[in-house]
Amino acid sequence: MTEPEPVVIRARGLVKKYRMGEVEVRALRGVDFDLRHGELVVLLGPSGSGKSTLLNILGGLDVPTSGELAYDGQDLSHPSEEKLTRYRRYHVGFVFQFYNLIPSLTARENVALVADLAPKPMSPDRALALVGLTERADHFPSQLSGGEQQRVAIARAVVKQPEILLCDEPTGALDASTGRLVLEVLDRVNRELGTSVAVVTHNAPIAKMADRVITLMDGTIASDTANPHRVAPAEVSW
Repeated sequence: MTEPEPVVIRARGLVKKYRMGEVEVRALRGVDFDLRHGELVVLLGPSGSGKSTLLNILGGLDVPTSGELAYDGQDLSHPSEEKLTRYRRYHVGFVFQFYNLIPSLTARENVALVADLAPKPMSPDRALALVGLTERADHFPSQLSGGEQQRVAIARAVVKQPEILLCDEPTGALDASTGRLVLEVLDRVNRELGTSVAVVTHNAPIAKMADRVITLMDGTIASDTANPHRVAPAEVSW
């Protein structure tokens, strides 16, 4: 048997509580989670199950109320803001449902903005080629379709060559055919760059393209299942 890939992110007993007026909301209730090097994981679950909260904590956008979190063996359970900022800047790329591109900048300029902050970025043109948008590099967001804007957002996330790519409902604002193009790009980033990818979605068929599928319910992990075979994104339908 082959040895499993090393763990990039390890979480143990993650709890996240919020206060909403007089009410305490427990978004996560003792979650254990590992993301391995080069793995593509899909996190499924209904709205309110804790998927996005978990993703935000894994990416350093939020901190847990309690529990342990480590990146590459480095403790992130109670980090300083400076340590969190370095973690986000150098090691994690984010893709969200809405593209958050700067309207006054071209596709290339949107990607270059992040490249300028990274210690060892790829070129913006290479990042755009990776997502199939070489011909659209000089177009502004208003000149791009929704799917093209999302692919620019992915190029912007991967240009700094992060070890981890975290995607929160990346196809949520797209129709099925356009969404499959975006999933193909995420699959390519995972396979060609070896980036560890975690995708949050409520769309169950997307799970077929993953190495592993995690289902959350009411702030806990209800199931953690390995797929025997990954399905190509082009074959995913919903």
